[in-house]
Amino acid sequence: MNFSMPSKVGPTNLVWAMALAAAFVLAGWKTFIRPPLSGFVPPSTPVRPANAPWQAAPAGGASASVPRQLSPDGRFEFDARFVSSEPGQAVHAASLAELRNGDLRAVWFSGSREGAGDVAIKTAVLKPENLHWSEEQTLLDRARLQRDLWRYVKKIGNPVITRLPDGSLMLWMVNVSLGGWAGSSLSWTRSTDDGVTWSALRRLVTSPFLNLSTLAKGAPFFYQNGQIGLPVYHEFISKFAEILRLSPEGQIVDKSRIPASQTSLQPVALVQDALRAQLYMRSGRSTAIMASETTDAGQTWSATRATSLPNPDSALAGAVTAAGDQWLAFNPNPKDRQTLALVKAGRGGSFEGVAPWLVESAASADTRLSVSSYERLLSDELVAQGASQAQVRADVDSAMRQLCGAATCSQEFSYPFLLQSQDGYLHLVYTWHRSRIKHVRLNPSPSFQPDAGLPAPRRAASAAH
Repeated sequence: MNFSMPSKVGPTNLVWAMALAAAFVLAGWKTFIRPPLSGFVPPSTPVRPANAPWQAAPAGGASASVPRQLSPDGRFEFDARFVSSEPGQAVHAASLAELRNGDLRAVWFSGSREGAGDVAIKTAVLKPENLHWSEEQTLLDRARLQRDLWRYVKKIGNPVITRLPDGSLMLWMVNVSLGGWAGSSLSWTRSTDDGVTWSALRRLVTSPFLNLSTLAKGAPFFYQNGQIGLPVYHEFISKFAEILRLSPEGQIVDKSRIPASQTSLQPVALVQDALRAQLYMRSGRSTAIMASETTDAGQTWSATRATSLPNPDSALAGAVTAAGDQWLAFNPNPKDRQTLALVKAGRGGSFEGVAPWLVESAASADTRLSVSSYERLLSDELVAQGASQAQVRADVDSAMRQLCGAATCSQEFSYPFLLQSQDGYLHLVYTWHRSRIKHVRLNPSPSFQPDAGLPAPRRAASAAH
């Protein structure tokens, strides 16, 4: 068989060749000519110091009937309540933002199952004066996305909400038009009235080639020039973590891939000062949380390494308090998500070797419950939180569909998100048995230490069986 080159290149082919060459030149230029350095914005000082006395819900308030709980290990106390209020749904991936008046707005996804066509982004608001969450409302659904984006949307996933320096709220969310989560892209919307109304959704174009496989989970951070740092991750062909640098208007300015982060997902950024920050990541194949550091405000990141903290291929969350303390929430059992814990490190400190504080845990992290014991366990806590019998039945059925086999069930406390509010409290939201979003509020002051004069251990309802 003989091959020969055409004797003449037509004008159409020449135009296409020049356009392709220009695209590669532009991509190369954006890779090597990077925007000037801007330092990180360190955590701000709360209105009330973090070591202020504990303020419980006022007597007679909407949540006054919900008792404060002692952690399963008996080392600290906290307030706990459910955020989501629609029974019988599969819920996941909650995040938080503080509003101008000190209220908290939570967002999460909810539907008949993860990835189903009826999944929508839900929201509810916490009133700190009575620790009461409003009834949940639908914030975004597939129909709204398809209308705003002018494209088919197969399914929607993780939402991430934050309060920008100008006071507005920005929400990013994962959506898929074709295939599974590896085919995801991000869309975003903004609110200038604390989430009452939202702008039309826009796509976040992270790559000129297909714009596939960009997902978000971790909380954003900020640069001194007003730009936004958004931790993201990719799952198409290979997995890796990345930091997107966005303009205040939401457009991509730059992005940095985390070196050697193959198989690492869902990065969480902890900003230490103007130049230093740490990234902690879920590990897709290892059994430990992965980490990377920067000392030049994210211009470069160190090669990803394994820490001593276990990870059962599950999401984690992080926050830095105004006092400079670093916090992580994660599943400390390398095999499953049946225990959720917190670890704390001082300013510039390390989590290595730090004993975790248990927030919620199965009686035995490695043991599955019988179906009847699991049903009784969930029912007891739902009733204690004020759920009706119909709500209890719907939530238990939802949890059992997702976490039970023919004879046994696995407990799950997963996908945490951390935020320190301006009143100094630390707030943790997470997925509770895949059927409710749960909220824990605690005081992160220095008194949050082992053996701080607390009463004898009394297990929370979910850990008492």
